[in-house]
Amino acid sequence: MTDTVVPNTSGNSEHSLKPGVLGVFDSAIMGIAGSAPAYSISATTLFLFANVGFGGAASLLYCGFFMFGIVFAFNYLSKSDSTAGATYSWVRRALHPYLGYLAGWALIVSALIFMVIATFPAGSNILDIFRPSLASNKTLITILGAVFFLLMVAAVAAGVTVTVTVQIIMSCIEIALLLLFAGLAIFHAHVVPFSWHWFSPSIFSTIHGNTFFAGALLAAFYYWGWDVTANLNEETKNSGANSDKKSPASTSGLGGILGTIVVFLLFEVFTIASNMVIPAKDMGSNSPYSADILAHLGQIVAPGWFGKLIVVSVLLSTIATLETTLIQVTRTLFSMGRDKTLPAALGRVHPQRRTPIVATVTVTVISLALFVASQYVGSVYNILQDGYSAIGIQICIYYALAGFSVIVLYRRQLFKSVKNFIFMGLWPLLGALFMTVVFFKVIPPLNVTTKVVGLGSMALGLLPMAYYAWKKAPYFDMPTKEDRHAILQEIQQNL
Repeated sequence: MTDTVVPNTSGNSEHSLKPGVLGVFDSAIMGIAGSAPAYSISATTLFLFANVGFGGAASLLYCGFFMFGIVFAFNYLSKSDSTAGATYSWVRRALHPYLGYLAGWALIVSALIFMVIATFPAGSNILDIFRPSLASNKTLITILGAVFFLLMVAAVAAGVTVTVTVQIIMSCIEIALLLLFAGLAIFHAHVVPFSWHWFSPSIFSTIHGNTFFAGALLAAFYYWGWDVTANLNEETKNSGANSDKKSPASTSGLGGILGTIVVFLLFEVFTIASNMVIPAKDMGSNSPYSADILAHLGQIVAPGWFGKLIVVSVLLSTIATLETTLIQVTRTLFSMGRDKTLPAALGRVHPQRRTPIVATVTVTVISLALFVASQYVGSVYNILQDGYSAIGIQICIYYALAGFSVIVLYRRQLFKSVKNFIFMGLWPLLGALFMTVVFFKVIPPLNVTTKVVGLGSMALGLLPMAYYAWKKAPYFDMPTKEDRHAILQEIQQNL
């Protein structure tokens, strides 16, 4: 947003984050941590197999192709506006304030739902390492998960410098362990031989039901989280040799691209490995390994204590993704509070740490309340399955809006080069259309709980949006013709 639309508070220490902290490597690590490869593989592989069978590799491949369109959209959108609000701000500039608000709200509710379901594997994995016999005890999982979550909150509240240092250590160990077990699985005796057919679109025709789109929804959840780099725009360093000519957004955009490439390769390798070494009977909805299929893979390829090392990678990945999710939601709430489209107190930062302290405390209280309440709603398996699908719906909303936004904002640049046409226009458009189609295709067959959680939580956002629009928050003012010309000139200067 331009200064004529929303007052610029970047110079106000009460409403500004700590600048110049993250470099390209830091941003790439944050992107990897956000997608949480070990956590996503462990928590979602079973559900992906239940929906598409051996077509998991194909789902991740095709969804990955379209997801990169959204990654490139975020890369260029970051250049147009380096703000912690990310999609919330970009969509407003390009499309409409109401759509921008709903994009920001989609991220908030998806993050809150995720922080509830992510604590299940956290508590379960701790027990699995030290007391396997208690790994299914819901009460202990709840207590350990809550303690675990509070530790993550403390790390995030300490400041982005502390957070990124912790992330680098954890993510490097996580990736090393994943590569080790990927090698063990590939060279292990296989119960099912590798087949190139697993990557073919025709594999979906052998399975009954709306399998392709059900798989795509879960694949979107796999990848989700890399965009945390965009929410850290205000805390990112300039990049490159000519750093005086580049914005911090150049760093965050490149970090998102590099992080997504890494997680894409890891997802494909482990989906193929799971197909080859884990018996199909252990991958069904009634599997005793529903809480952590990756731990089961570890015991197959390396029985005993050594095989449990892969559980360490899942635990580290869970810590990492809880931290990055907290960053995403607190930075978005901070941006909305600063714009007075939510309570203004959310836009305040800690005077020394420069972290959005009010937003962090608010998210902590809400997440813990939802986590404890969720213990009384169905089984762990059902909570996880419904939660992943609900998040997938919300991901489709704000990723699609981002994909359409980059085309509108960069419309004058699209035909100036082949590179611009592909990476600013065609690929983001394909990504946005794909997310839109997936959204409308998956809604009808979803169960009532998933629809209520996924769409009902989005509908709640209409209430604060209507209230703050009625209060005439500047965010909801449509940009004037002069504002739009200024935005286009700013975009051209930042390329």
